[in-house]
Amino acid sequence: MKPLKIAIIGECMVELQKKLSGLKQAFGGDTLNTALYLARLTKSKSITTSYVTALGYDSFSEQMLTAWQAEGIDTSLVLQLAHKNPGLYYIETDDTGERSFHYWRNDSAAKYLFDQPESEHLAEQLLTYDYLLITGITLAILTDSGRAKLFSLLKEFKRRGGKVIFDNNYRPRLWLNKAHAMAEYQKVLALTDIALLTFDDEVQLYEDTDVQQCIDRTQALGVKELIIKRGAEDCIVIENNETNYVAATLVSNIIDTTAAGDSFNAGFLAKRLSHGSATQAASAGHIMASTVIQYPGAIIPMVAMPEIQL
Repeated sequence: MKPLKIAIIGECMVELQKKLSGLKQAFGGDTLNTALYLARLTKSKSITTSYVTALGYDSFSEQMLTAWQAEGIDTSLVLQLAHKNPGLYYIETDDTGERSFHYWRNDSAAKYLFDQPESEHLAEQLLTYDYLLITGITLAILTDSGRAKLFSLLKEFKRRGGKVIFDNNYRPRLWLNKAHAMAEYQKVLALTDIALLTFDDEVQLYEDTDVQQCIDRTQALGVKELIIKRGAEDCIVIENNETNYVAATLVSNIIDTTAAGDSFNAGFLAKRLSHGSATQAASAGHIMASTVIQYPGAIIPMVAMPEIQL
């Protein structure tokens, strides 16, 4: 197959989690989870997965880069900023097993990804890619000026024939209000070729009472390929004006649903970029997500990766 390049743009943070023995340290981020699983799934294919973010020169940043490179992720487009560090979040679990998250990310390096002298060269490099993937979190964490530069990049990228992929991943605390989020989502969806939407997030943002509202709104903005993720229910796949329902891969041993949507995206893209149909790709997404939720944390061991025919 023809070599393909996909760049996944976002933020990875330092994760601290309280354990009986003390604190466990890891790394986490929606876009990073997708990049890592996509790199694993396509390691024997002519597909380059590049992760695009900004880090510092601290030990956490260096550990991230080393870990990503070991997973086969291209890190050549990661910017390192001299006076910034990655964001951090802390997970607490109460006696009932309910988790709560505490974030320190307001001045993270990733926020300033498109506000650097090097950002212009970064944008030029991204224009040579075949696919760019961003999420609602990517949009939310950037500065206003950085977000404007990202939109300019996406417009030029589309003009040159590149394809834009968007996952809604709506997090209310990252936005000024719903109206602000809706306005930015409208802008990006108008540039989107493949929309990977979680219906629960659409309900939270738009207060949809029926999935058809989500479909109509997204198609009205010009999106041609639409996948609506609905947890354990069938996902809805609309491709070439044809609608299909793809059954989830149900499992009984659910341990942790962290990264279910991110891993679905990776399975979907691995198959789609290998010339599978959107419906076939959704089946691959379900297989990947159903495997991940049977393990604790966002990243499963390499030996637990499912076999997905690409």
